[in-house]
Amino acid sequence: MNNQNTINDIRNKIDIVDLISEYVPLTKKGQYYWGICPFHNDKNPSMSVDPKRQTYNCWSCHNSGNIFNFLEQIENIDFKEALKILGDRVGITVNNFASSTDKKYSKYYDIYDITAKFYQLMLNTEIGKKAREYLKKRNIDSDTIKEFGIGLALDEKNKLSRYLKEKKYDLNTINELGLVNGENDIFINRIMFPLEDRNGRIVGFSGRIYTDSKLSKYMNTKETPIFRKGSCLYHYYASREYVRQQKFAIVMEGFMDVIRASTIGIKNTVALMGTAITDEQISLLKRLSLNIYLCLDGDNPGLDSMLHNGELLEKAGLNVKIVMLKDEEDPDTFILKYGKERFLSLIENALNYSDFKIERLRNGVNFSSDIELSKYINNVLKEASEIKDEIRQEIILKKLATETNLSYNTLEKKLNEYKEKNNNNRNLITNFSTKKDIKYDKYMRASLEFIHYMLINPKVIRIYDNKKLYFVNSELRNLAGEISYYYHNYGDIIIADFYTYLEDKKELLAAFEKVLNLELDEKISDITIEDYVSAISEYNVRQEILRLEETMRKETDELEKAKVAEQIRLLRIGGNRS
Repeated sequence: MNNQNTINDIRNKIDIVDLISEYVPLTKKGQYYWGICPFHNDKNPSMSVDPKRQTYNCWSCHNSGNIFNFLEQIENIDFKEALKILGDRVGITVNNFASSTDKKYSKYYDIYDITAKFYQLMLNTEIGKKAREYLKKRNIDSDTIKEFGIGLALDEKNKLSRYLKEKKYDLNTINELGLVNGENDIFINRIMFPLEDRNGRIVGFSGRIYTDSKLSKYMNTKETPIFRKGSCLYHYYASREYVRQQKFAIVMEGFMDVIRASTIGIKNTVALMGTAITDEQISLLKRLSLNIYLCLDGDNPGLDSMLHNGELLEKAGLNVKIVMLKDEEDPDTFILKYGKERFLSLIENALNYSDFKIERLRNGVNFSSDIELSKYINNVLKEASEIKDEIRQEIILKKLATETNLSYNTLEKKLNEYKEKNNNNRNLITNFSTKKDIKYDKYMRASLEFIHYMLINPKVIRIYDNKKLYFVNSELRNLAGEISYYYHNYGDIIIADFYTYLEDKKELLAAFEKVLNLELDEKISDITIEDYVSAISEYNVRQEILRLEETMRKETDELEKAKVAEQIRLLRIGGNRS
């Protein structure tokens, strides 16, 4: 991260306890402050704030970090926005902060941006008249075209590639980005929708045919280092402010659904660009809002998709509602056919996910079959047992009793069994998630604890530098290297600042948090350090012996085999001596 000293200066001027207290009531217990975690459905205070380290950590959902991380999560903004807000708060102006990822792929972003402008220009020329007429027939006016950056890929095979080459971009890079194949444009005779990442930068395109054709209706840019379809949500960046205002996000299936909703003033919308939601998309949604309305197609595949996606979203701690469309309708066609007020009415009367799920469980059940009926009843009771509202539970039981001709008392008894089982499972999960003394073998334990002390004791960093220790996995090896680098560049390790330093190295954050959360004494003896070094060195020897044994198995020359065997013997002798 550039300007690390400036970032650290901002962090140093804002106390994390003061910041978090503006959002969450905190109570001091011992050396920590505790509060209800705002990032999951927390009932008991599970988030601790450490005033010494200037960090927070939820022991239940494992959300953790420093002031920047907290503000990003609570305000659903990215790091640059959090940095600017907190900088303004203490009178430090921050401009032109770019991550290493931004700099590495800046040419990619530039090419996509220029390409988007090129497509938009082509749509507004005489050549684009037919495409504009198609959009007009679909009730998409010029303001909407501008709002969503809609453009046109022409029917010439190398129009875009020639244009980009004139702009001095090399053909290999343009090929890497999935815009051309050789010198021929990949997108031909399609209406183009730019796809943006969470920061609003164009990272790809989706092209839709608008003439009679046997080609696929939609075609997307291939995946690149800055674009994966499953890690993006259409309209995500533009929707953020509207979601904050409405306090919920509406998830749709396709671009046209989102665009159509926007034409009637409903802009707190995103699209999955497919029906199956991914873990990355769920993470993005959690940054938008904890309240999600699923509004997919009204046909059976759409309903099944809402059932599946709703389950995943609820497991992730989101509050899910279902917007039910008429059979075979999608949001685009429904709005065109019935208008704004009918669509708003559907949103206002959205079903709780549990009610929708129970309704879907009934679908296709043969009530004449004892086996199917029993399975249906148990499934409904399992779902009802997860509902917190006892009045709703009673309503479900009464409906189920009438529907199945079973006694209310029998159903209530079974429901209570499921509720008790749920409580036991939650206790197990809580005990597991808050348990900090996880069992590791001696090599992993030595590696983790040694790196933990690197974070709080410069002497241990110097030992690491001198001994050239090789830890048990790549994450820990890379983390140790970053700690050493940071210390030698900045002269000290401040945990809260190191969090920010790892902003562009997210693959190391999990290892960092695992190391950080070890419960160890702050002071460490020379003997303990020597024990760690011995264990790690022993691991290195064992790994080298395994490597040499594999080499010997593959070796056909007897003389070479003997040399390798001697190396193994010497390593074993050395290992025994240590």
